[in-house]
Amino acid sequence: MVADSAVTIIVLVCVAVGLATAAWFAQQVAQIKVVPGHYDEHGSAKQTLLGKSVAEHKTEDDEGHADVFTISKAIAEGANAFLYQEYEFMGIFIVLFGILLLVLLGTCHNWYSGLFSTLAFFCGALTSVLSGFIGMRIAVFTNSRTALSARRGYEYAFDTAFKGGAVMGFALVSLGLIVLFILANAYYLYYTHAFSRDHADGQDQTKNMYEALAGYGLGGSTVALFGRVGGGIYTKAADVGADLAGKVEAGLREDDHRNPAVIADNVGDNVGDIAGMGADLFGSFAESATATMVISAQSPSLYSSWPAMSFPLVLSATGIVVCFFTSFVATHLIKVKRQQDVEPSLKRQLLVSTFLMTPVAFVLAWTFFPDDFIIQRGDELSTRKEVKNYYIFFTVACGLWSGLIIGYITEYYTSHSYVPVREVAKSCETGAATNIIYGLALGYKSVIIPVFCLAITIYVGYSLAGMYGIATAALGILSTLAIGLTIDAYGPICDNAGGIAEMTGMPHDVRDITDALDAAGNTTAAIGKGFAIGSAALVSLALFGAFVTTVNLAQVDILRPFQFAGLLVGAMLPYWFSAMTMKSVGEAALAMVQEVRRQFSLVPTDEHGRKDFARFKPDYAHCVAISTKAAVYKMIPPGMLVMLTPIVAGFFFGVEALAGLLAGALVSGVQMAISASNTGGAWDNAKKYIESGATGSGKGSEQHKAAVIGDTVGDPLKDTSGPSLNILIKLMAIISLVFAPSFPSIHSGGLLSQLFS
Repeated sequence: MVADSAVTIIVLVCVAVGLATAAWFAQQVAQIKVVPGHYDEHGSAKQTLLGKSVAEHKTEDDEGHADVFTISKAIAEGANAFLYQEYEFMGIFIVLFGILLLVLLGTCHNWYSGLFSTLAFFCGALTSVLSGFIGMRIAVFTNSRTALSARRGYEYAFDTAFKGGAVMGFALVSLGLIVLFILANAYYLYYTHAFSRDHADGQDQTKNMYEALAGYGLGGSTVALFGRVGGGIYTKAADVGADLAGKVEAGLREDDHRNPAVIADNVGDNVGDIAGMGADLFGSFAESATATMVISAQSPSLYSSWPAMSFPLVLSATGIVVCFFTSFVATHLIKVKRQQDVEPSLKRQLLVSTFLMTPVAFVLAWTFFPDDFIIQRGDELSTRKEVKNYYIFFTVACGLWSGLIIGYITEYYTSHSYVPVREVAKSCETGAATNIIYGLALGYKSVIIPVFCLAITIYVGYSLAGMYGIATAALGILSTLAIGLTIDAYGPICDNAGGIAEMTGMPHDVRDITDALDAAGNTTAAIGKGFAIGSAALVSLALFGAFVTTVNLAQVDILRPFQFAGLLVGAMLPYWFSAMTMKSVGEAALAMVQEVRRQFSLVPTDEHGRKDFARFKPDYAHCVAISTKAAVYKMIPPGMLVMLTPIVAGFFFGVEALAGLLAGALVSGVQMAISASNTGGAWDNAKKYIESGATGSGKGSEQHKAAVIGDTVGDPLKDTSGPSLNILIKLMAIISLVFAPSFPSIHSGGLLSQLFS
């Protein structure tokens, strides 16, 4: 085994590589300048792009289009306004919830655990906020530059969008890792020195330390919940409103600058698909790492070894370096030259990172664990499992390669390069109804292979190393997170770039390039959602294992009344949660459609009675305000449902009922999340496939209108309900784990049973 100091060296060096990579890519994107510009007396732009003169700016009077700087600034200001208001509400909730955590753990368990869990909770929440904010800022910084780069062709536009996404990927993973590393070291030093005077048993110290550290994951997922739900409501209210009132009713083009909701739509791409998604995957990373530590702290042969306990940190750290080398494949080795190269280049990132990470995982498992060690759950000798160090490699590899397969299957069901989406597009020939039927069927069918992948991974992980094997499988699927975030952020950046190109009146060939990049981005965004859902399932199960380990629950018997009742209620919760989020989107979209219609009614008419949009100035700010208000207020009820349910169940019905609740929510939520995300992604790309003219129809046709309706229905599925469900299953599990020491004993059946006994 390696020395304790090796952990510190590896983590610090890898974090430095990650932050340097993010700074390097950011500097390259920043070389493309965006400032207010006008044509000179010769009709040429005063601005230059990478040394070549380009006409990227237009005056307000030039064909009614604003310049790139103006549009980019409006998007950035809208995103900032929403995030500041969301974080204001979120900050109040985090403080109140932190106080609740301190009081409950302090009075029901001990004040040491309460204090350290609360501190970790605040650290996780602040890191998650910062991660989402960094992602949003780099996205709005890159989108206009991607649009400008598209004037020079696919290679430049792809590189700009990819590097912008990479800034988010490497910065977020590095930031999350270094904060967790500092927190873990601080707790380790305190518990092994000062706290040891009060507790003679070293293993009890270790258990307390890592149970308290789980608060870091709780803080991250708390922010992620509100970020995903609030951002999802915002973006889909604007998107649905813009599509229904602008495209379907008024017949305007996608991202037409005359549509009052178009700026809110572009803002939503950043606050939902960037800030929310970044906070979501940061939460998965934090939860998987802390769950692994909690489970390993139960085993004497591991808790006495700092390198073995730090395996989650080292695996994530080396993953940063693997992703660093992988990024060069897209930016330097195999560059994108034409439209057909875009999607393969993004998929190649997943394949190369997975391939390179596999031998790294083997070396780490071989060197950071003893040759043989024991994994056990609580004090039960019957749960002891003898594990060899290379078993951990197989569990990590199962998670790693399952993530790749889930990503590729998601691509098959959401890309118009394959049969399923083309069948959905063809179904639009007979109207919106058949489009809806085909899309729902596709989503249901797309669940099959990902669930088998997760089932095999869980079986292998548990067979080799018990719950610890499942936890390390979750680490495996997240070990290449930097690349996963890169290609996920790439999609919204390209989507915004296309909007900016349309709103500023750039030539059609520029919009064709951004549309091609956006179509590939839709697929990679769907891949990212599949990746996030798959990791959430394994993380949730790992947290479940840590929970039953902490409360020393021997088994979850669904034939017992409390557990079976909890199972049914848990399976219902994703439906309840989805109903709340989708209705919120519907109500906000209704207000948006009414506002767009009101503004369109003010459009002046010419002498023939036709609307003269050339003399119309849309009020973007009012639409932005509608989405902001709806998102901030309507994210609270579903958030309360997720946060309070496990606490109420644990206190009033006991940990047995809560265990059934968590199992039901996990099984039901995974199916719903995959189906919803893939259905929405398929409808979106079916619409783009028709718009490309591949079906012989094109924009404005009846087939296209049917596809637009399907895409509008699918928007809240793929960007609000589906992605939020993976946070539901993770957050309920991490809340149960953190609050576990304060719940009544497993024999009491909760406070309700005590009252009626």
